[in-house]
Amino acid sequence: MTLYPKLILDALATVTYPGTKKNLVESGMVADTPSINGMKVKVVLQFPRDTDPFLKSTLKAAEAAIHYHVSKDVEVEIETEFKSKPRPEVGKLLPDVKNIIAVSSGKGGVGKSTVAANLAISLARLGYKVGLLDADIFGPSMPKMFRVEDARPYAVEKDGRQLIEPIEKYGVKLLSIGFFVNPETATLWRGGMASNALKQLIADADWGELDYFILDTPPGTSDIHLTLLQTLAITGAVIVSTPQNVALADARKGIDMYRNKKVNVPILGLVENMAWFTPAELPENKYYIFGKEGCKRLAEEMQTPLLAQIPLVQSICESGDEGEPAACHIDTATGQAFINLAQAVVTVVNRRNKEQEPTKIVKVKK
Repeated sequence: MTLYPKLILDALATVTYPGTKKNLVESGMVADTPSINGMKVKVVLQFPRDTDPFLKSTLKAAEAAIHYHVSKDVEVEIETEFKSKPRPEVGKLLPDVKNIIAVSSGKGGVGKSTVAANLAISLARLGYKVGLLDADIFGPSMPKMFRVEDARPYAVEKDGRQLIEPIEKYGVKLLSIGFFVNPETATLWRGGMASNALKQLIADADWGELDYFILDTPPGTSDIHLTLLQTLAITGAVIVSTPQNVALADARKGIDMYRNKKVNVPILGLVENMAWFTPAELPENKYYIFGKEGCKRLAEEMQTPLLAQIPLVQSICESGDEGEPAACHIDTATGQAFINLAQAVVTVVNRRNKEQEPTKIVKVKK
């Protein structure tokens, strides 16, 4: 039997590629004329990316089609090419990012996302290049806090890869799973799906050069935290808590997670949120609704800095809900409090980088 290229192409034309609903030839996936040497056939197929979910099944179908339509005696070799370059391996992600800061809390409701958003904006106001990743996959709040709920990031081609372009506002590059899901619907994902989505927001986005990359992590300790620790070398963690004992107990757990010997991420310091209540009509008065200086005592106990005490002011909540965080108004007491927090974070990060070795990515044995 004599083989020739058209025989092979006709066989490949019977294979449908699920990604386009067209056959391999119509989809332009046959990268070159099939090469033939006796009964040996070599075919080069081009896929959109190396993580293509249909890759293995398509390769099997292509080989089976040649055997069925041409001859079962044909020795088939299929090579693959990719339009998009493969994702960099873990350890080589975000090469142009200098510092990665995880903003964390032991429990929900302590204002962690508010602190993360205002810290990012304040760092940008100090002149730093800042990125903010909303890593709270199941409860993303950053699109609302930045008043960009309707934004839909688009893909750009850079260095042979299709990358997500972060939304930019208040000088901060921002990405959140909230841009890609229905805000009215609960995100019902298993842990693996959430972790993969988070990895995409990190690895498949054009973050560019950043001085500070802020991670707004979910409350507590979870799969998401483990994914972050396995994906990024986190410079340090900022722990947010309110002064009350229940919140402080959970904050201890958050500190312990990062200080665990297998994790070993430095604690940069604590932020006491809702430290006191000051009514607008009595700006000099302080009412300690949740207890007084609980975080200060915890910071002393844990031998870590108290970076800031943020008062409970109605305008902080309102400004967050309205998409204009308090840090946008540095002429206010709360705006200045967040600027002071940003300056404190810069100081402790510089000290940490000078005195301690770079953080290593957590490796977990399966």
